Amino acid sequence: MTATLGAAPPTDPAPGAVPPADPALEFVLPPALAAHEPPEGRGLARDGVRLLVSRGGRPPAHHRFTDLPALLQPGDLIVVNNSATLPAAVRLDRLAVHFSTARDDGTWLVELRRRTAKASEPYGGGEPGEWLPLPGRATLRLIERETPRLWRARLDRDVEPYLRAYGVPIRYSYVARDWPIETYQTVFATVPGSAEMPSAGRPFSADLVTALVARGVQIAPITLHTGVASPEKDEPPYAERYAVPPATARLVNLTRRSGGQVVAAGTTVVRALETAAGGDGLVSASAGWTRHVVTPDTGVRAVTGLITGLHEPRSSHLMMLTAIAGAAPLARAYEEALREGYLWHEFGDTHLILSEAG
Repeated sequence: MTATLGAAPPTDPAPGAVPPADPALEFVLPPALAAHEPPEGRGLARDGVRLLVSRGGRPPAHHRFTDLPALLQPGDLIVVNNSATLPAAVRLDRLAVHFSTARDDGTWLVELRRRTAKASEPYGGGEPGEWLPLPGRATLRLIERETPRLWRARLDRDVEPYLRAYGVPIRYSYVARDWPIETYQTVFATVPGSAEMPSAGRPFSADLVTALVARGVQIAPITLHTGVASPEKDEPPYAERYAVPPATARLVNLTRRSGGQVVAAGTTVVRALETAAGGDGLVSASAGWTRHVVTPDTGVRAVTGLITGLHEPRSSHLMMLTAIAGAAPLARAYEEALREGYLWHEFGDTHLILSEAG
């Protein structure tokens, strides 16, 4: 596999785009390193994916996700996202509508996409006030553009029951075929609301959770409903609904005071906890909408470790990872992941970032 960090040609980001986290983290992802199906489709168990481990200045280490209990210490805490994935894509003859985010007034943010032979691609059409006929004699009215890509729109019936009847999971072109909605759920999924799977939680199995608890590692939930991703665009994340329960806030604070690691299972968890953290790093119970974007400039206050997938170079996710790991260790880890053929995207391999003492 020949893919080198720094090999991508320089490009100017689009207006409002997220810049690369660091020039050393520019790379072109070979198509062969996109996970084209879930691990089960590759003959692996859910928790059988590879796990790259980064600890500060140490060389990256190679493990399986089933090694996670041995890599953490009694008294550490993993915070997980309990949001469940909706079948958020509704297909028409030539278009698809991706339902992204429910608004307080009953409208939704939606993305219009043109259907292709493989999946779909961005569609720039649509006009304010336009009505789109959907399956089941439903009607979607476009109200106004919320972003260059997303519309605020209103369906003429309750959205979540409609999606359960007529929707399918959102799928991008690197995944070759449809998979059932259960494929896109984590073992923690109890609160429906995400347009796309909080994928860092996917490798956890019931057996692995049992092993973590037996090891003395605590697990606590937050909720953050993810909107649609933007694999073709370099866009900052928009507001998402979240909730940090009082019990989780207490556990985070107790773990930090006792010297344990607070490991976020996914960038969604980092976003929620850092939104709820004060300047002293203490986390308070809170809920609502977050626009918080973690960057190397903002840093992190509550989280000391992260379980995540592997991310594209021009993404807010990679900026977040740089804030937690540091640019040089992260570049070293990504060089190793590319060299060793780790798989990217929601069905791919995983990356554990810990402090050097972790």
